[in-house]
This record gives sequence, C-alpha cells and structure tokens, in this order.
Amino acid sequence: MKNYSIKDIAEIAGVSVATVSRVINDNGRFSEETRKKVLKVIEETGYKMNYSAKNLRMNKSFTIGILVPDISNYFFSDVVQQLEEILFAKGYSTIICNTSRSSEKELAYLRILEGKGVDGLIVISGAEAFQFDSSSAEKKIPYICIDREPKKKEDTVFISSNHYQGAFESAEELIREGCQHPVIAMHNQKSTSAKERLKGFKDALKKNSISFNPKQHLLSIDIESEDFEHDLLNFLKKNPETDGIFSINDLIALELMLRLKKNHIAVPQKIKLIGFDDTPSGKYTTPTLSSVKQNTDLIANHAVETLLELINNKGELGRQIVVPVSLVLRESSTP
Repeated sequence: MKNYSIKDIAEIAGVSVATVSRVINDNGRFSEETRKKVLKVIEETGYKMNYSAKNLRMNKSFTIGILVPDISNYFFSDVVQQLEEILFAKGYSTIICNTSRSSEKELAYLRILEGKGVDGLIVISGAEAFQFDSSSAEKKIPYICIDREPKKKEDTVFISSNHYQGAFESAEELIREGCQHPVIAMHNQKSTSAKERLKGFKDALKKNSISFNPKQHLLSIDIESEDFEHDLLNFLKKNPETDGIFSINDLIALELMLRLKKNHIAVPQKIKLIGFDDTPSGKYTTPTLSSVKQNTDLIANHAVETLLELINNKGELGRQIVVPVSLVLRESSTP
C-alpha cells in the first residue's frame, strides 16, 4: 500500500497543503465542504499523520487530561464520554484519570499528566476548590473546571449546570402538586453544586411562604451507610407530615424509593419524589422517577471549545458559563 504524504492528499483533494494542515488541526478558516472533502480523501487513502514529528514541530502532544472523581457516576461518565468523542473528532487523544475522590491521588495524576506533556486539562467536580500550578513557568497548562469551583478564577473558565434552577424548579413542582412539607435529601454539602441546589430549594420554599427549618426540611442521609433506612425512617417518624422529597441526585432518590416502598410508604400518593441527573434507570422504576436533566452535550462542547481556545492563546480567562437544566416529570411526582 502506498504511503501518502500530505502533499498527495492536497493534490487529490484539489486544495493546498496549508488547507489540508488546517483541516487536520481544525485550526484556521475553511468551508465545511472543504473539510468533508479533505477528510474523505484521508479516509480513502488511509493517510497516517506522523504525530511524533508533528508534535515536536508544533510543541504540542495533542493529548488532553481529564480528571474525574468517580467514573461510575452516571453524570460524570456521560460528560467524560462526550468530551472524549468531541476531542477525538478534533484530533486529540485523552487520558482519563479516576481520582476516587482522593486529593492525594488527584495530585499524583496531575504530576503524571504534566510529565506526559498534555496540552490541557479538564477537571470534573469535587468538594474542594481546584488549584493547579504548573511546575514549569515556561509552559503553563491551561485547564477548564466543570462543576468544580476554581481557587483562582482568573486562571481558568468555570463551566457548570444551573444547579440553583434545577433545585428551585423541583421544589416549586412539589409545592404545585400539593406538597406543604417538602424536604431536600442530601449528604455532601461542601461541593459547589450541592450548595447551589440547597440554595435553590430554600429560595423556592421562601417564595411560597414556607420557612426552612433544617430539622424539618433537610434529610441528611448517606447512601453508602448501613443506617440509610434507619435514618430515613427516623426522620419520617420525627416529621410525619413530610409529603415530598427533592433528592440531590438520582442515586439517593432511587434508594429512597426502594426503602419507602419496602416500608409501605406509597410514592407518589404519600410522598412525592424528584431526583437530579435523569439517569437511565429512573425510566424503568415503578413508579418512574421525575428528575432534573443536565445538558451534558452542551457542557462538553463548551468545555472543549473553551479549552482549545486557551491552548491556542485565544480564550478569555476568568469567565463562568452556566448551562440551563430541564425538569423531566414522570410518575414519582404526579398524582
């Protein structure tokens, strides 16, 4: 099989070598028609770029590091998959690092990624504010924070869902459906997203003349605790008037649904329930789970577009991008 050069690709496609280079690097001006034509020729000829030479020439690795706290979490894994697909289409490979919510592991991965010469980082969620100082002053690695507040906002771009909106609309929906004693169920109250959801829930209650009382309206519960069911029943014993629960995520919501049914507490007849994340399993429960859906596609596109701008020294730092959410209503919150 013939080894095609970039010059051969240009001649077959009827464009200049510079245009082929711009298409490959997804950089510069060219029409969509030209892009498709060049990519078709590349596919038909089996053209392979000499990435080692290209990387040395451009001082780039065309590799992006992604830090995620828990790859088994549906929202995180969905975002990571979207990021990987978009980056791959733009000629970038990814190194995905699961930190297991460990700051020590995260720090170790940061040094590993820096040693591998990644062009940029995407950091997803976490309870602690994120800070990364490149060990080399000559090459600072740009990074994007998704749902994780940066310590130095002027050094990055912060992208998040509108957690406040999701919680506010969920609480309003419960109240609209007749709930007079709605509750928010959560465990971690340290992360930016958790704080925003709690604030949105409180403000919705305030708008509807319900005074928030932590003992009555906050169910602090740990899904991994052996006392999960005991803590739930103990809360309901102290607050028998509870008629609606907004769960900070679907994992807690689905576990709540299971334990409520086990104890003959009907959902939604006795207690209405809304989750957050719109995980696929929520569509197949009985009753089906109402939940807040995050726009992972838009989040990932914003993250990649913004990071590549920073890599090419074109982006504006110190910004925040807030992505709207939508409330998906199903059987768990309707009569």
